[in-house]
Amino acid sequence: MTTFYVASSFSNKDAVRYVSSQLQACGWRHTYDWTKNERAATFAELKEIGTFEKEAVAAADVFIMLLPAGKGSHIEMGMALGMGKHVYLFSETDAVNDFETTSTFYHLSDVQQVIGSLDELIARIQTEN
Repeated sequence: MTTFYVASSFSNKDAVRYVSSQLQACGWRHTYDWTKNERAATFAELKEIGTFEKEAVAAADVFIMLLPAGKGSHIEMGMALGMGKHVYLFSETDAVNDFETTSTFYHLSDVQQVIGSLDELIARIQTEN
């Protein structure tokens, strides 16, 4: 069974849930659904969530980041790259390739950029894994 983790910002909760439900419907296992969390209000809660998310990235075969994403998601992407995970970077637009605002890490050979719709992302992930 293929496992996956989806990173993004709280503003993308619905998109994260959609990707997760589609992959789970195909028999994949989501390592951690952070969208069920409320925003952390204490340092203890931050630590607990961070621990769950770190373990979830480590347990995933496939790491998916939906843009826009915050600093936590980018840290998770760094962990996934360091662990040799299959990394997918999704954007609805080609803004990830704007030289003035892009990240160097978006262009590593280990990062598969998918620009388009969530359904295109899901199809590509399923095809390649």
